[in-house]
Amino acid sequence: MQLRDALADYKRHADHPTRFPGERRTTSGRFSGLGDRLVHVETDGSVRDFGFPLTGRWGVERSRFGVRPRDEDTEVEWFDDDATQSYAGDGGLVVTEHETALGDVTQYDLTTDDAHVTHFETDADAELVAFVHFQPDGRDTLVGQLTHGDVVEVYHTEEHDFVASSPAFDTVEGRVPEQFDELLADTHVELPRPRSDDRYEEGQLSGAVVATIPFESGTATVGSLVTDESETDRDEALESVRSVVELDHEELEARAETGIEGTVPDHADASAMRDDLRVLSLLSGPLGLRIAGPDFDPYYAYSGGYGYTWFRDDAEISRFLFESDERLDLDLNDWHARSARAYCRTQRDDGSWPHRVWPFDGSLAPGWANARLESGDDADYQADQTGSVIAFLATFYDECDDEALRADIETTLEAALDSLDETLGEDGLPVECQNAWENMTGRFSHTAATFLEAYAALATSGLDDDLTDRAAARAHEVYDGVDLLWSDDRDCYGLRLADGELDDRYDSAALALVSAHRAYDRLEAVGDERVDRLVTHVESVFDGLWHDPDESDVKGLVRFEGDDWRMREQSSEKIWTVSTAWGANAAVELGALLAARGDERAGDFFDESRSLLSLVLPGGPLCTDEGYLAEQFFDDGTPDSATPLGWPHALRLATLATLEVEATDATH
Repeated sequence: MQLRDALADYKRHADHPTRFPGERRTTSGRFSGLGDRLVHVETDGSVRDFGFPLTGRWGVERSRFGVRPRDEDTEVEWFDDDATQSYAGDGGLVVTEHETALGDVTQYDLTTDDAHVTHFETDADAELVAFVHFQPDGRDTLVGQLTHGDVVEVYHTEEHDFVASSPAFDTVEGRVPEQFDELLADTHVELPRPRSDDRYEEGQLSGAVVATIPFESGTATVGSLVTDESETDRDEALESVRSVVELDHEELEARAETGIEGTVPDHADASAMRDDLRVLSLLSGPLGLRIAGPDFDPYYAYSGGYGYTWFRDDAEISRFLFESDERLDLDLNDWHARSARAYCRTQRDDGSWPHRVWPFDGSLAPGWANARLESGDDADYQADQTGSVIAFLATFYDECDDEALRADIETTLEAALDSLDETLGEDGLPVECQNAWENMTGRFSHTAATFLEAYAALATSGLDDDLTDRAAARAHEVYDGVDLLWSDDRDCYGLRLADGELDDRYDSAALALVSAHRAYDRLEAVGDERVDRLVTHVESVFDGLWHDPDESDVKGLVRFEGDDWRMREQSSEKIWTVSTAWGANAAVELGALLAARGDERAGDFFDESRSLLSLVLPGGPLCTDEGYLAEQFFDDGTPDSATPLGWPHALRLATLATLEVEATDATH
């Protein structure tokens, strides 16, 4: 996103009650990108690249499509956001239906490897007008164009982007972006700008292209290709982009279906499972690392950005996928192996993992929790991330059939165990560090849960006895230490210990204690008193964080008591899909723990899991019409922040899988 775009959006939404001005939102529209590139298709048909974190290339920043009568130099009827949109099948082909004064137009969008194809079909007597603005190397200045007859090449240094059409362009020319006086004006400029004739070179020194394309037999196609010139030479790129624009919509459908990984079983919620796998595929890079979500706030105006790999989110997603695969036979072995290799590759020399990395190559990305890379104390380090990676690797190890990878995992886990031990206090709780929500430091229930799960997973794995025995001893220490977090006053495990005092606010992240105790139960039976406390804890957190505003149908769990992040004009905490899905998952995990003991309370928690899960399933108030789970919702029902967010989609899939197996077994 360029500053021009941020300023234009700021002008449009400065006084909006629920929109944060200056962002590039994805709370409407759909994504395509089951290869490397990730492209968003808005409901008005405009396309925009979000794939830099996955590929290292920037692609299209702005675009716009419309129609006008053939052979008439009249105003363009640009497509608007009243269109209807859907996916064709289970893949990444986006279908957008436009109604125009000239007739209906159907738009098909598919991202395939480094190319994106936008194909149009209509019976209207019209021509297509396309505005496409590239940002090679993340720049909208110092950019040039080369015209190759039927293809335009836009470049800065390493990145060279190409746009072509079929039929070939009738007309094509460069356009400059907004000028200084327009940027400083009170209102935003409608793009594309009118042609400027006062400087002959301006059209060649811009990333923007305006073209007209005739409909031939009712079809017209625009395609783009993003490349690194050190990897793809010009002739190869020209051949590739000319080839993709010849694909018709049947060929696009066929290609979209071949990009699907995983097999979804016959199930009442199979559509939700397919949506989950699609989203997690969209967010995945070639190394197997995922972005948390599409980056809507690249200027860090209201957040620290989302287009990075956090090892907490990513490893939790990996573990949920692995557990779901084990229970539903989803055929995701390649995914698990890619994730494991990526974690082995990105581990630091001290056995930990950094705050966040770029998924396209695993290198260190900007962050604020890299204390172990800096001088001073280690409080600004998120130890739960290392715990989450250990839990996945230890769980996957026994099922990995690649001997070389198994050896790498073992070496990685040996170093990781040393790192985890360094951050475990003598009282059995993690030392002071940052929390999962990244907004405070202390000794957190959630961090303790990740340590307990990590140690238990290691202790019950098929790794060397010295390693598993040591992990088992640490698991017992953490199990005992958890008692320090209990609040008699509130009947819950508190959010954290801070300066020796218990902060006993309700925190949805503390629900992770349930799955951690279930993992511990495979090592040693959880005591009756602890089980009763877990039951009371879950009930208290559900009651304390439940929010059902009057303004809309949305309802669910807020993140934690006193959460004031991204509130805009709202006066109370916002509902989070992660927290609500986490609640559903904690309920089914607790139900399974109780059912294994013959405890009659199991059924109540299975029912509670289904109730919370219904809120994030398709048709539920926290699932968008696109099938996406946005991170947050305002009380008026407006989705906000990263959309789709990978973590709640993985939680939803794992909860469906666990309910399918555990709740069914408990009733027989």
